[in-house]
Amino acid sequence: MLRDAIDLAQIKRVLVVILRHHGDVLLASPMFQVLKNHAPHVEIDALVYAETAPMLTLHPAIENVICIDRGWKLQQPWIRLRHEKRLFSMLRSRRYDLMVHLSNNPRGPWLKRLLGIRYGIAPRINSKSPTGWNSFTHLFPLAKRRHTVELNLDALRRIGISPIPEERRLVLAPGEAAVKSVRIIMRDRGLTPKGFVQFHGVSRWMFKAWPSDKVAALLNQLVKDGYVVVLTGAPDEQEIATVRQIMQLTNARVIDLAGRLNLKELAALTAQASLFVGVDSAPMHIAAAVGTPIVAMFGPSSEITWGPWMVEHRVVTTAHACRPCGQDGCGGGKLSECLTTLPVERVLAAVREISQRT
Repeated sequence: MLRDAIDLAQIKRVLVVILRHHGDVLLASPMFQVLKNHAPHVEIDALVYAETAPMLTLHPAIENVICIDRGWKLQQPWIRLRHEKRLFSMLRSRRYDLMVHLSNNPRGPWLKRLLGIRYGIAPRINSKSPTGWNSFTHLFPLAKRRHTVELNLDALRRIGISPIPEERRLVLAPGEAAVKSVRIIMRDRGLTPKGFVQFHGVSRWMFKAWPSDKVAALLNQLVKDGYVVVLTGAPDEQEIATVRQIMQLTNARVIDLAGRLNLKELAALTAQASLFVGVDSAPMHIAAAVGTPIVAMFGPSSEITWGPWMVEHRVVTTAHACRPCGQDGCGGGKLSECLTTLPVERVLAAVREISQRT
């Protein structure tokens, strides 16, 4: 295995593989900028799942965002094969010199071999190495109690690139179309820039969500305090149903935009909010990317690994000795007591404190 730094002058094209969820993809965004800063001549492509692509499109350091559709596996075998062949042909035509693989997905090492990429960087998996992992030339350790952004940047440190603090910020470009769309939405609802609080308390992972009755109680108090509150949620049936339940429980006047914004529009809206309040989720990371202060409720997930990155924030948790456990609810039951017992008053105090500071 090569242990020396890579001469970046020899590298023309790089493929970064991030076949993970939305938040994971966004937390890899600083790595592209750092690599581009240290090797301006390099063309950098990203390979992601199609639904996460908006996290990286329009990124100034990325040449191409290449997508894999999860729906391929649901199609007839010959149709899936056709998609895969088209993808492989396109990747092969790019003639990459370096691959950075940021997950344990087995597609990475197979692409490294089949595409004949000279150098490959991947995390060192502590458990039994996945098939084909020995095809990578450089492995970097997955250090404990380290933020995910830094873990991603460790891939570059492994080949001799040392990022400075200013390079490590998240990068998310909403784009002019999303900005214009949100401007109209705000105008129609009487919202002004930095004149409202965004609340995003739902998640596709229900064990990360805060109970609806507590959300409603918090919203009631925020509106009573004079805040204008906008509710957001993904265009997902479960999340929309949860927001509807919250709306039924609250007697405060709040603006419901759940399910009405795409990811770029969500980013554009969040950039206009004075404060983001919510749970550990991709929208929380979006708020960090656009520089909006954050009050984040953390339960089973670790704020050390997944907390708001390089932005003014407050993390609100309980004192459960078992957290962060990383489990999908207590006993795998999809409900996390470290969140369900989190008092409304504690979240409200954090909102008031950070509002006064910002």
